[in-house]
Amino acid sequence: MTPPAPPRPQAAKLLAEAHAALLQGDPGKARELALQALQMDVDQPEARYIAGKAALALRRLPEALDHLHRAASAVPRHAAYAVHFARALAAAHRTGDALQVANIALGLAPDDPLLLHSLGTTYTQCHAHERAAAAFRQAATLAPNNPVCRFSFATSLIFSGEVAQAEAELEACLALAPGHWHAHATLSRIRRQTPAHNHIDRLLALAAEVGDEPVASMHTHVALSKEYEDLGDFAKAFDHLVIGKSAVKAATGYTVDRDQAIVDALIRAFPEPRPQPAGHPSAEPIFVMGMPRSGTTLVERILCSHPEVYAAGELENFGVALERLSGANSPVMLSPDVIRRAGNISWETLGEVYIASTRPATSLKPRFIDKLPHNFLYAGFIANALPNARIICLRRNPLDSCLSNFREPFSETSPLHGYSFDLLDTGRYYVLFDRLMAHWKRVLPGRILEVDYETLVATQEASTRQLLEHCDLPWNDACLHFERNQAPSTTASSVQVRAPMHRDAVRRWTKYEDQLKDLRTLLSDAGIDCDR
Repeated sequence: MTPPAPPRPQAAKLLAEAHAALLQGDPGKARELALQALQMDVDQPEARYIAGKAALALRRLPEALDHLHRAASAVPRHAAYAVHFARALAAAHRTGDALQVANIALGLAPDDPLLLHSLGTTYTQCHAHERAAAAFRQAATLAPNNPVCRFSFATSLIFSGEVAQAEAELEACLALAPGHWHAHATLSRIRRQTPAHNHIDRLLALAAEVGDEPVASMHTHVALSKEYEDLGDFAKAFDHLVIGKSAVKAATGYTVDRDQAIVDALIRAFPEPRPQPAGHPSAEPIFVMGMPRSGTTLVERILCSHPEVYAAGELENFGVALERLSGANSPVMLSPDVIRRAGNISWETLGEVYIASTRPATSLKPRFIDKLPHNFLYAGFIANALPNARIICLRRNPLDSCLSNFREPFSETSPLHGYSFDLLDTGRYYVLFDRLMAHWKRVLPGRILEVDYETLVATQEASTRQLLEHCDLPWNDACLHFERNQAPSTTASSVQVRAPMHRDAVRRWTKYEDQLKDLRTLLSDAGIDCDR
């Protein structure tokens, strides 16, 4: 193939300026300059590449996909073009296509550590964790003085259960970048801290440095909270939790009204039990859902220890399929408008699109687990689109559920976790969750197995048999020894699930009984039993 001609001089000048704007963190300016260059030099691949990268940074996914596809097609052996096209495909939840292009990019043997790092991120988004770890390892080897590469490699090691090596990589990251608050936060969570071995003094110094910057402050203070809790100082632990979460709460401006409107719209959309529609016939999916931090990862590990079951991770695919088929132009995947428009969707098509979107990974074994906790919002759609799918919902003591969500440093940009930056907002959200699950139980009789976390850890074998029976899976002893499962785990519980069943998290709320009085009152006033 004849290589494309270089850009014309004036276009080359604009592209140099556009590239500089990208490096300076101004994708809007970069996009504008790249589009000007394209007007002068139509389909110049470097202009397409820069315009695509800028559009991806601006979350203009259709535009990014178009530009990057054209660039990668014009120069098929250009590693950077392929890497960033794969990134855009992964961002669009086109997992199968993203993996195919990422593999092509890897086959071009890129020796740029930043390209390898981008490939690792794409593989992670596609749940190809072994390939991600290899890419991150190579990036860290090529750029040992790059703290970002060292941190990402450490994260991949945690997912694989290699905690000691991950801890060493995190310390190496901090030696290069002492203010890397995310590395500090991860170190605090990687193991239980002790009086002889903790990071409190270093974290206190970091907290003074980050000041009021919301995200850095949250992660630093949540790390302090975790370490003080490990040391048994629960008053200090809670104080730091409030400080850290309050910083992000103020920045997000969250109120429960949006989530209230979604739950109201869901209940209106599924007012009564209805005859089972045809839907898509696949019996492969097992949906494990519930409030985050309620034991969903534990159930996933139990089930994916079965030789017939593949853990696909926390997939957003169902919500993406619903939003796309609804035709709604919504800034978030689920909104009252999406719910209203979804009434016109073919259930069979919805199920078919969802199953196809999970390929090829989910075709490796007879069954697969989709463990996105917030799929409880989609339970009505799932039940109708996939009438043979199994659905499991985890329930945990309400105070423990709310406390665990408040303790978790969820992303401030997540549309699903806005409630988690304030304890009482978390309580209000739990009330909505409880109301919606009661509704699903009424209108979807027999479809959802509710599993109590406390019962699961107290009666492991009996509960495991119940789970397998519900999923129509034969008994397998490996499910009792989930801690031996070597499959990667990418959730906040990735360290805990490699230990045998324990009761350490049961009734954690009692350590904070005084601090949770207002939460308890809020829940009790809503008719929720906090002593169950």
